Amino acid sequence: MTRATAAPPGTSGRTAPAAHTGLVLFALAIAGMVVSVQQTLVIPLLPRLMQHFHASVTTVTWVFTASLLAGAVATPLLSRFGDMYGKKTMILLAMGLLTAGSVVCALSSSLGVLVTGRALQGVSSAMIPLAIGMIRDTFPREKVTTAIGLVSATMGVGGTAGMIVTGLIADHTQSYRPVFWIAAGLAAAGMVLVAVSAKDVGARHGGRPDLAGAALLAGFLVCLLLGISEGNAWGWTSGRVLGLFAAAAVLCAVWAVVELRVREPLVRLGLLVGPKSLTANLASILLGFSMFAAFTLISNFVQAPKDKIGYGLGGSVLDVGLYMLPSTVTMLVFSALAGRIAARLGPAFTLAIGSVFAGLSYVWLALSNGHVYDVLAFSAIQGVGFGVAYAALGTLAVQHVPMSQSGIASGINSLVRTAGGSIAGAVTASILTSRVIPHTPVPTLDAYVLCFWIVAAGAGLAALVALFHGLRHGAHHQHVEETAPSVVVEANG
Repeated sequence: MTRATAAPPGTSGRTAPAAHTGLVLFALAIAGMVVSVQQTLVIPLLPRLMQHFHASVTTVTWVFTASLLAGAVATPLLSRFGDMYGKKTMILLAMGLLTAGSVVCALSSSLGVLVTGRALQGVSSAMIPLAIGMIRDTFPREKVTTAIGLVSATMGVGGTAGMIVTGLIADHTQSYRPVFWIAAGLAAAGMVLVAVSAKDVGARHGGRPDLAGAALLAGFLVCLLLGISEGNAWGWTSGRVLGLFAAAAVLCAVWAVVELRVREPLVRLGLLVGPKSLTANLASILLGFSMFAAFTLISNFVQAPKDKIGYGLGGSVLDVGLYMLPSTVTMLVFSALAGRIAARLGPAFTLAIGSVFAGLSYVWLALSNGHVYDVLAFSAIQGVGFGVAYAALGTLAVQHVPMSQSGIASGINSLVRTAGGSIAGAVTASILTSRVIPHTPVPTLDAYVLCFWIVAAGAGLAALVALFHGLRHGAHHQHVEETAPSVVVEANG
């Protein structure tokens, strides 16, 4: 049964009027879309950047990976700061760093400076979990799932929009700089929109940041990803690669010890590997792997000259974005429907359904990839999958935690999803550089097909993990609320 009890004052802000929540949702959705735009903005340009900087595939891939890596470290840190100092303040900080990073990239004249600017841009990834936390603070309970779904969907929509913007610019200039000036303008506009519409109404919790935990986490991820990405070039059994993997293992172990002992850890390991958190986070890292792998793989595949190497579509930078338009449409439609599906089936089973569709899209490409309609079909099916899956994942990540921990729980889930994306970039780059056409640096068709199968398997595993979660913990388990003022409903079995 349920019982009503008085809740501590100031722990929730779900008293905002409908007009205000609508404006807040619009601002957060636009800001989320801008963040996603920066994540994929450079992907269609990677082949051009290779030529401009005379760099290899694995080296240039760091222009993309650096953003994800910075996001993986910054997300739990800024999520923690959001609980301490206010989510709106941290969203504005994230958008400000996105603006600054975009300017650095626009002014860069070397690959190192460009990667540094991309890292600054990547900090803005923390905006998504902060936005989800603000939604839980602000919105009525019956609208939370739908609102989270819409904001989560901006990830895919913004990702495709970023590639289209890049394509339009690339058709008129060989320079990569205008892309980043546009990103700076969009980020500044998103920051202003949030500043004038959103309000911090959730409780703030004191404490101090776990800077040691952040440094150890960054070191662990850098060593792991550098070892994966350079394995082929340096040799998988070389001292440098084995040393990087050993350092990653040691740093991970030390980080875990620190997080267990520090009074206010960067990552609460209970929210990372707890009974209800572990499966949600495993599904998140697998979906992150699948989604971000698509961006890099499809960009290179579409631009591959079929008349010269026997595969690809010989498309332009703009074509990359246009081929992904069906994904934008289906993702918008099905992310809006995901709330209704989750209300009927529960977020875990909804996540499983979305993951199955995502996996099927890669299976299509693995089996048939020689025509334009193959990529269009892949794009449409993928949009269905990720539209449903990411909307459900945002709810699954926070529904079992109290309001005071919703920001960090969402941040941890975003951390592992971004880490999955970082690993995807390193793994796919490693495969593409290990299987090349003789006497050329060009990957073979078999290399792409192998990547498609691996990514499909990742999405399939995410579906199995979500199904297990739903069967073990129930399709609809109760929110752990700290809502107020006045009344909170508790499950009492």
